[in-house]
Amino acid sequence: MSHHTDIAADGEITMELGEDFPELRDSVRRICERFPGEYWRALDERSGYPTEFVDALTEAGYLGALIPEEYGGSGLPLRAAAVILEEINANGCVASPAHAQMYIMGTLLRHGSEEQKQRYLPEIASGKLRLQAFGVTEPNTGSDTTQLKTRAERQGNSHYLINGQKVWTSRALHSDLMLLLARTTPLDQVTKRTDGLSVFLVDLREAKGNGVDIRPIKALINHNTTEIFIENLKVPVENLIGEEGKGFRYILDGMNAERILVASECVGDGRWLLKKGVAYANERRVFGRPIGQNQGIQFPLARAFAELEAADLMCRKAAAIFQAGRPCGTEANIAKLLASEATWKAADTTMQTFGGFGYAAEYDIERKWREVRLYQTAPISTNMVLAYVAQHVLGLPRSY
Repeated sequence: MSHHTDIAADGEITMELGEDFPELRDSVRRICERFPGEYWRALDERSGYPTEFVDALTEAGYLGALIPEEYGGSGLPLRAAAVILEEINANGCVASPAHAQMYIMGTLLRHGSEEQKQRYLPEIASGKLRLQAFGVTEPNTGSDTTQLKTRAERQGNSHYLINGQKVWTSRALHSDLMLLLARTTPLDQVTKRTDGLSVFLVDLREAKGNGVDIRPIKALINHNTTEIFIENLKVPVENLIGEEGKGFRYILDGMNAERILVASECVGDGRWLLKKGVAYANERRVFGRPIGQNQGIQFPLARAFAELEAADLMCRKAAAIFQAGRPCGTEANIAKLLASEATWKAADTTMQTFGGFGYAAEYDIERKWREVRLYQTAPISTNMVLAYVAQHVLGLPRSY
């Protein structure tokens, strides 16, 4: 049974349930078969970047899935991109080294000039250029983006001079380009604090060592995340995306897509973990019978399954509304909330089901357990999502 979204003439959105995009899923599965657990464990040990895996996804056209055909991409809907990421994680691989390119390029696609799109999108689609880094978060401002301190000052008609610091900027050492948010008008000179922020496309190939210093951060999981120090970086005026001062609105556009895609990754991780937990519950025998015959094992696995199914439906709904061009901020955030909590429940339940063996690296349970904990914190914390949803439910004014 297939799944697709139809938008009727009266604007009503309808969905059919089942395994959608089956050919796409089969293709992703075949790629993932080439990258078993040993591959990811080896990368973990040396904090390596999965170059071979990202190259395979690029060659298959998946990192250009959302780029329109006229720019060399596949022109697929957001739900198709979500399926790609979900299926990667559902097969034990890791989608995060590649996911950013899918939603970061949306800012360029929606708000860049035609010249910028013609210059960069075809090379991003072909894999000649990697756009994997998004410089937004700062050490002292966290999620309060409007308070960021990175400053970009225009120097005549030639360039901007940028100074500041970013943190938790993943994949910056493995990207050719970085999308950078900086303040172009001081906070005390704007009417709304969301004004005066601008988006720049930084060519990291030229900037490294010439105004940009990138330092890796050792972390609980291997996300190739970094801290970036920016000092007197010259960025050409033509690398400004859209209009100066409207960058906050531009990145908000991409955040709904990000939430939906990451939520789908969560569902994929949860399904991989649950599959492992169920298999072990049926195979492991204690006191003469499979441990899965005990309700203390059954019920947590059943609850994890139910919560993953609910999260999946919310992911599909949010993607359908996004594709219809309607406001979907609430749905995208709810999808992220439900999916992040469902996959964490699946991870913890599977870890408990495995008992001591869950801590052994060879089973990959502890690796996935560490990875899915991140979804409670990033790309937006659970409390921030709840605050957003509460504002919607209670009709409160937005805090940004």
